Amino acid sequence: MSDEKKTAYDFTFTSLKGEPLSLADFAGRPLLIVNTASKCGFTPQYKELEALWKKHRDEGLVVLGVPSNDFSNQEPGNAAEIENFCEINFGVDFPLTEKVHVKGREAHPLFQWLGSQGGILSKPRWNFYKYVIGRDGKLVDWFASTTTPGSAKVERALKKALGE
Repeated sequence: MSDEKKTAYDFTFTSLKGEPLSLADFAGRPLLIVNTASKCGFTPQYKELEALWKKHRDEGLVVLGVPSNDFSNQEPGNAAEIENFCEINFGVDFPLTEKVHVKGREAHPLFQWLGSQGGILSKPRWNFYKYVIGRDGKLVDWFASTTTPGSAKVERALKKALGE
């Protein structure tokens, strides 16, 4: 299937708990996908991501954290360590995938697709890049690490994805 015909729902991960995690299970629901890391200056964004999850999940939003160790080894832990860190420090209960690559030739296919959809600048250049996916599975907008999850820009993109 060509990249133009694909949607975010065509991709699969393994969850942090080692179970299959197909984005098709979220078909018709908007997604906020974020590549995460536990030892990054942007790690406190987990708190805002959890707040967005709580605020919008009844409207269908799924926040999906995708741990990656691609940037300065800032996610060195194993699955249990990542899960414990996120739960204890930020109360995270939104879905998390297993640790994957998000850049380069080894990048998870979803991140390759996101880069093809958003253009070269949309490819993660650091932790906590954010991707808003609409109910149709297409990229609505993306944001670099410095744009916080609670920012007006992200909120506007989420409202568009939620159909408000």
